[in-house]
Amino acid sequence: MKLVAGLGNPGPQYRGTRHNVGFEVVDTVLRRQGLWWNTAKMPAAMFEQRWRRPEGDDVLFLRPLLFMNLSGEAVADRVRFYKIDLSDVLVVADDVNLPLGRLRARASGTEGGHNGLRSIAESLGTIDYARLRIGVGRGDLRRDLADHVLARFEPDEQAGMEDAIARAADAVEVWISDGLARVMNTFNRAEDNA
Repeated sequence: MKLVAGLGNPGPQYRGTRHNVGFEVVDTVLRRQGLWWNTAKMPAAMFEQRWRRPEGDDVLFLRPLLFMNLSGEAVADRVRFYKIDLSDVLVVADDVNLPLGRLRARASGTEGGHNGLRSIAESLGTIDYARLRIGVGRGDLRRDLADHVLARFEPDEQAGMEDAIARAADAVEVWISDGLARVMNTFNRAEDNA
């Protein structure tokens, strides 16, 4: 089984914010498959949906209902419960260090200041899990970073982010079928992310 976890903050007040791009990507992949979220039976701090693929491994999609800085608890719970190998885990999250709309996939690495990725590393006990980051830009350097990631996209950013979310959903689908190397070769190139 594979696990795809989209990161974000729960609650309607965070819908459409920069920090919730991970949620939007996994929502898009599920919608394409005609699926929607179920509340996990145990613990109830997540939505999950299992995609039973006739042509390959099943995929468990996860959307933690914990705040970003605690999301690792839900990811680690599902990894342990289903005995998922860390090479079969993909985490999808926003990244303020990437230009708006740019995608970057990696097999491992530090959290880069991202509290959700930090929580996952702490909960799993390793930084060796794949991640797909979607650039949300840094914005005005004088603005508080927390305010920036909890803000919604500006009107002139909307079309670019809708395209980036669709490309990130494509990248998740490629990861499911062909693995991380193909995602990195296809989606990490700067000219493909403009």
